[in-house]
Amino acid sequence: MRAFWLTLGLAALALGAVGIFVPFLPTVPFLLLSAFGFARSSERLHHRLLSSRVFGPPISAWRERGAIGRRAKFAATVSILASFAVSSAFGLDPRLIMIQAAILGLAAFFLWTRPEA
Repeated sequence: MRAFWLTLGLAALALGAVGIFVPFLPTVPFLLLSAFGFARSSERLHHRLLSSRVFGPPISAWRERGAIGRRAKFAATVSILASFAVSSAFGLDPRLIMIQAAILGLAAFFLWTRPEA
C-alpha cells in the first residue's frame, strides 16, 4: 500500500509543479494530494514537501487557515472564465452551459470566500 501512496504523491507533485506554469491546471489541490500521499508513504518526502520554499507555503496556508493567495484566486478565476468561454464557443447545449455555469459559479464563490494567504 505504501507504493500506491508514494506513486500518488509523486504523480500529484508532478501535476502541481506543472500547474505553476500552466494556467488551467490547479497547483494547490495537487500539492495537498501529494502531501496526503507522502504522509502515508514517506515521512522524509512529506517533510521535504512541507519545508520546500516553493511548495510549502501554499500547503501550510491551506492547512492552518484554509487560506488561498490572491494571485491564485485571480488565476483560478481566469481559468474558470476561460473554460466557460470555450464551452460557449463550441456551441454546447444550453442546458449543459447552464449546469456548467452553476458549478463554476459555486467553485468561484467557494474560492473567493476563503481567507487570503
